[in-house]
Amino acid sequence: MTDPATTPTKMRSARFFTGNRPLAFALAGALGLGLLGAALAPSTPTANAQTTALTPYANAPASFADLAEKVRPAVVSIRVKNGSKRQKPRRNAPNFNAPDLPDDHPLNEFFKRFRKDGPDGERRRRPSLAQGSGFIISDDGYLVTNNHVIAEATEISITMDNGDEYEAETIGTDERTDLALLKIKSKKKFPFVEFSEKSARVGDWVLAVGNPFGLGGTVTAGIVSAKQRDIGSGPYDFLQIDAAVNRGNSGGPAFNLDGKVIGVNTAIFSPSGGNVGIAFAVPAKLVQSVVAQLKDQGKVARGWLGVTIQTINEDIAASLGLDKAKGALVTQLAKGSPARKADMQVGDLIVSVDGSKIDNSRDLARKIAAYEPKKSVRVTVLRDSKTLDIRVELGNFPGAKKIAALNSGKPAGEEMEGLGLSLAPASEFSGAGNEGVVIVEVDPDSKAAQKGLKAGDIILKVAGVTVHKPGDVAEGVRKARKKQRKAVDMLVRSGDRQRFIAIPLKKI
Repeated sequence: MTDPATTPTKMRSARFFTGNRPLAFALAGALGLGLLGAALAPSTPTANAQTTALTPYANAPASFADLAEKVRPAVVSIRVKNGSKRQKPRRNAPNFNAPDLPDDHPLNEFFKRFRKDGPDGERRRRPSLAQGSGFIISDDGYLVTNNHVIAEATEISITMDNGDEYEAETIGTDERTDLALLKIKSKKKFPFVEFSEKSARVGDWVLAVGNPFGLGGTVTAGIVSAKQRDIGSGPYDFLQIDAAVNRGNSGGPAFNLDGKVIGVNTAIFSPSGGNVGIAFAVPAKLVQSVVAQLKDQGKVARGWLGVTIQTINEDIAASLGLDKAKGALVTQLAKGSPARKADMQVGDLIVSVDGSKIDNSRDLARKIAAYEPKKSVRVTVLRDSKTLDIRVELGNFPGAKKIAALNSGKPAGEEMEGLGLSLAPASEFSGAGNEGVVIVEVDPDSKAAQKGLKAGDIILKVAGVTVHKPGDVAEGVRKARKKQRKAVDMLVRSGDRQRFIAIPLKKI
């Protein structure tokens, strides 16, 4: 399933934009090995934790030392070798041939750096190294980290808190949640930590342990700042914490005061690339679910409905005759998708799945992804003010697919009084196809402009009526007025994206 509001990120670095101001989301992970990566000296856990003294903050410990000693042995530093490749010369780079010099010449080493060492001027690139964090979840050496830390690894080594080093292998990865499961290549018994069965609460203390900047064994403290954060990484929600998390902390655990893992640190919000007190962690419950599948199957299988959806707002709800803005609106059907095979339609409002109500598009995406492929589910939709139950056999979630972009011309348009739009048939535009009408001009003071409609957008449907010419748009508006709707809904294609927009109707 694809949600136009959310797109999967390639988990090495991500940048999101709000208006014209770039806001950087730097993955708290794979750190170029330019600093020392040695683990800190091991500490000896105490036999019995001392009674924690109370401060004026209820239940706040006077020190995190006992907790740190308890959990640090299970947290590891991860070092990754990403392989060796030949690097092609830069375009228009100078063709420099180093002179032949005696081996003992003082400039010999300098010129060697510029000497060709491959065909066509290729230079051999040394294996790159990166670092991250992880934590052991069982005594037989299974450990969790971020996918982006080990995604291109040819060799993986881990360093324990006491300095012991081991090789590790990848059991499975999941790009959608940026999680990976590794196994230490040893038959020894290892210290491990457990996941918390209690949900974290905003304001709870949290301890982050990891390998920032290759320093190893670093402990930072803070609180859970927020929950259910959308960071543009699919339908899943993240915890927000303010414990200091930096590059190299990726894959490291966030603990509660019980020493249980509440999340896996995966990204930071930072205009500069360093810690500013806003970090994001994959919640423990989701991590447990993903890790269980990675251990059993080496991958995560998710259900797929095959629709593009959007969350409805109050205006769209009004255009559909609804009292509350609930549900997920279908804006596109993927070719050959389970939804298309089950005769779902663009404009269907999905209100529940197997009787479980749908709040918005992200809620639907999560619930469908929680099912296994080939699972038959009952999808309840609202279509033309009627409730329908559609039985759908889910598919297996595929990779993202690109849709061809639209290139349009600018013929004269027919003005639609009351909407602030000038329209023309799409067939008159080069590359627009034969479906719908193209917006030629938008009145900047109109409700249409306020809703984000712009020249070049294609209107495909109005009030459920498929449009081919401007007159069809007028007919759709009349249909909405006849039903005494406060707004008229339009299915609009903008480039490679389709969405519904509701334009309020003036009383007549």
